[in-house]
Amino acid sequence: MDFGPEPFVVNISNATEQNPFYRRTLWTGCNLQLTLMCIPPCGEIGLEVHPQTDQFLRLEEGKGIVKMGSRKEHLDFQRQVCRDDAIFVPAGTWHNVINTGRTPLKLYSIYAPPHHPHGTIHRTKAEADARGD
Repeated sequence: MDFGPEPFVVNISNATEQNPFYRRTLWTGCNLQLTLMCIPPCGEIGLEVHPQTDQFLRLEEGKGIVKMGSRKEHLDFQRQVCRDDAIFVPAGTWHNVINTGRTPLKLYSIYAPPHHPHGTIHRTKAEADARGD
């Protein structure tokens, strides 16, 4: 359930850790959106860019690698990431997060402005790709 744009309070760590879906919008407002994500071992978000949207990601469980760059074929920024790390992705930056661990990578992502339709739930990455999200 997407609780936006109504006022809302949640224990974000618990909500993120309990989320079984690849992507689920938790709150969508006019200028901001929060999604929960669960990336399986050896899985990834997939290389993407949001031309008009800044993005913040915070890892609650697991470990991985983040790759970013100004061009799809030039991801010159790469860092190992793990629990409690925050990732900042400026608008127009190509990026990918890859799960390098043996357990699901649990994270939440904040988009400003919103990027996905209100109420979006993708059970798997394949479902998200098929829907064009």
